[in-house]
Amino acid sequence: MLKDRSEMIKITKDHKNGEIIINPNSVTFGRSAYLCYNQSCIEKALKKSKINRALKTSRDLKGILDGQY
Repeated sequence: MLKDRSEMIKITKDHKNGEIIINPNSVTFGRSAYLCYNQSCIEKALKKSKINRALKTSRDLKGILDGQY
């Protein structure tokens, strides 16, 4: 069952400067990934670098996502 986007964390890599933004407004454009607010979901995505591949970045995202679940 798919969750509604409003129930998920949106992570966007801004196309202008490459900045990673959590839950951006509708004015932010770039590559995005959605994660549920479940701690195990976030940890699995970080451990397997799924978010990094989706956003095409090598940046460490663990610090950015701390406190999001």
